[in-house]
Amino acid sequence: MEILTRLKSAARVLLKGEPKKKNRNPIPAITRDEVAEIKQFFPREKFFIFGHARSGTTLLMRLARLHPEVHCNYQAHFFTRRPLLKSLVDSAEIEEWLTRKSNRWNQGRDLSPLVLRAAADFIMERDAAKEGKRIVGDKSPSSTIHGQAVRDAQVIYPDAKLVYIVRDGRDVLISERFRNFVEESKYLSPEDKRIIEDLRKDQAPFTDGTRSIFTEAFIRRVANGWVQNLQETEDEARRLYGKNYFGLRYEDLLARPFDEMSRLWKFLGVNKIGKLLEKEIKAEMASNPDEEWQTKRNEDIASFLPKGQAGNWEKLFTARDKAIFKELAGEMLVRWKYEKDLEW
Repeated sequence: MEILTRLKSAARVLLKGEPKKKNRNPIPAITRDEVAEIKQFFPREKFFIFGHARSGTTLLMRLARLHPEVHCNYQAHFFTRRPLLKSLVDSAEIEEWLTRKSNRWNQGRDLSPLVLRAAADFIMERDAAKEGKRIVGDKSPSSTIHGQAVRDAQVIYPDAKLVYIVRDGRDVLISERFRNFVEESKYLSPEDKRIIEDLRKDQAPFTDGTRSIFTEAFIRRVANGWVQNLQETEDEARRLYGKNYFGLRYEDLLARPFDEMSRLWKFLGVNKIGKLLEKEIKAEMASNPDEEWQTKRNEDIASFLPKGQAGNWEKLFTARDKAIFKELAGEMLVRWKYEKDLEW
């Protein structure tokens, strides 16, 4: 009976080929030896800047790359926006190819993590080599994938450094809202569009606590996402990256830019921080490309609010806005020292 079963199985393979798996096994983590091997080809130190959208990731990137040893570019979204870097090998068919026993290049192990590492390393080092810099990183906002982005990064880059920038969620809420308004997002509801039209006609009610620029649904969606992002990202970063994790607040960067950037550059491993960098930082912070872009796109809405400042929420939140945000995110504001308690 066993021989007959084997014969039938062999016949099926001959006629139809090997049965295909629907899903691949989890992508294995890169090993210490594999990291050492790949660094022979891609030796530059790597870092990643994460942060909720509208939290200062772009400003941090612009400042980080002012240092003569550091290059940073943006929005590769290796781990932070689908389809993600792992989609390159995320199928049963690709797994079968990269683990096939007759494939003598794989040395009996799944080649997937090496393929992913080599692809990302080449993309980053290609740019860094042109700039003549030895430390290279990518900044990609991590607004939707949260802790999973950290876990995916650690599988391929256990030796990298992870930087996470946080901004007061109330100002994140306002910045998100105005970006939606300026871009006239296709996701705006009829109520959203009425708010925009009323804002164009008369701004006064929106600055004296009478009218809110938000719908309740918008506040709840963004506040919940902000809390989840901060909770998961920091917890996983501390657990997986330990001393190779660096967290900072956007507001501290605005208040003490040279001090904060000096801390960051030291964390990244630069050899020297020259005093001339302080002047370069001031010059870079004097420009605001995002504000300029929004003004060109939709000036009457964009001019309503200064961009990039801390504390804009105090001018625009109504009593209802405060109550909803406090309910959802009050404890997180305290955790990151934006408030001492819930009495605000």
